[in-house]
Amino acid sequence: MQFPILSVLIFLPLLAGIVLLMVPAQRKDWIRGIALGSAAAVLVLSVAVYALYDVAQAGYQFVETAPWVPALGIQYHVGVDGLSLPLMLLSGLVVFTGVLVSWHVDERPREFFSYLMFLGSSVLGVFASLDLFQLFFFFELAVFPKYLMIILWGSPKTREYGGMKLTLFLFAGSVLALVGALAIYFGSGLRTFDMLALENAGFPIAFQQLWFPFLFLGFGVLSGIFPFHSWAPDGHVAAPTAVSMLLAGVEMKVGAFAALRVAIMLLPDGARFWAPAVLVLATINVVYGALIALIQSDFKYVIGFSSVSHMGLVLIGFACLNHDSLLGAGMQMFSHGIMTALFFSVVGMVYDRTHTRELSQLGGLVQKMPWAAVGFIIAGLVSMGMPGFSGFVAEFPIFMGAWRTAPLVAIIAILGVLVTAGYILLVVRRVFFGELPKQFQNIPDITWMDKLAIGLLAAFMIGLGWFPSLMTSVLQPGVQNILGLLGG
Repeated sequence: MQFPILSVLIFLPLLAGIVLLMVPAQRKDWIRGIALGSAAAVLVLSVAVYALYDVAQAGYQFVETAPWVPALGIQYHVGVDGLSLPLMLLSGLVVFTGVLVSWHVDERPREFFSYLMFLGSSVLGVFASLDLFQLFFFFELAVFPKYLMIILWGSPKTREYGGMKLTLFLFAGSVLALVGALAIYFGSGLRTFDMLALENAGFPIAFQQLWFPFLFLGFGVLSGIFPFHSWAPDGHVAAPTAVSMLLAGVEMKVGAFAALRVAIMLLPDGARFWAPAVLVLATINVVYGALIALIQSDFKYVIGFSSVSHMGLVLIGFACLNHDSLLGAGMQMFSHGIMTALFFSVVGMVYDRTHTRELSQLGGLVQKMPWAAVGFIIAGLVSMGMPGFSGFVAEFPIFMGAWRTAPLVAIIAILGVLVTAGYILLVVRRVFFGELPKQFQNIPDITWMDKLAIGLLAAFMIGLGWFPSLMTSVLQPGVQNILGLLGG
């Protein structure tokens, strides 16, 4: 019997969160230590799963099954393939760095770190799920802790509005996805939620065309697809730093992955039929998000709309339905997750010391926070798709795939990169260079934990930029599986 590494990886944060709630509130050192130790263990296990995955064998590995509700065809079923594996690694990395940058949280740290662990468990569960009911279960598990963390520890001015808006949008998306999931369950005639069995159910083309939008848009709401994107900037801005890192870095990938895993892979004929419409919406994502980011005055809103734009590239990769585009989309989900986590961590560091996010009030912070400045610049270079960084090796295949399918979309998306360069360079100049305001002359530098988080995230982006085969070799089998389901 093999060691149940995926189950340990999924449920370790959940167990840690429960343990944290039992620790006396005044034992803040214990609380932080348990959170850090648990997050470190999750990171180590996610790296181990990635390293132990047999690329030559391909397919789903580390598979575990157990009956759950047999009468309804529901089972506990987990496994990872080339598409989900990088996202498991991403989750472990963001959870760990999220704990590092939240070390200073002093208001109810027990509950804060507990809810953060619950979020980590939910995203890992989605990426590893091979049962549709189970995937939906973990997908919904994250809603309550996200809402609580935003309204309790978020920005005082916007946390109630941002938390409520995020929750309502995600509930609306969940309703659509649930309707689509039930249609698949009853339409298959198999009376099972096993997604490996449902891939071969042979749904009629008309059935797939009817129910594909329910599943893709239902899950796609969490990915920030236009016109259901507006929760993302408001939610990111309202959330505390670690939650912003998880929301933009991982949770948006949860939505995109679920849309890919359920809608596209279970309903491939529906995907082909609706691909042009998805392509239009995704292109709007890229252009609209970049243009709105360009005119923002709030540091965090810039990154929030930037996330909407970059997730548009992922959705373009999905909609083109060819090898290059899907490979690029897989790379982009990982690259953007790391990049956005670094962006929001630096924004949080700046805000904690200056108590403002208004770009007009900032400046010259490279003098006081050089590590933060370098980290933000590296993330900015990734965002602009500069060679030598993960953004380039992720975006280039998407553009290649888009050119084969819809050259005009490729041109528009590439022009969107120019706008991205504009707002990134503008923010770097306004925040980190120029004259240092007098009121910031005595602000402290970031802590060594902050520096560790920046260094770790930056290392992954640079490493992937120079050695993309470390991830493309893993993604290839997953992409081939999708192409096989699409009949190509």
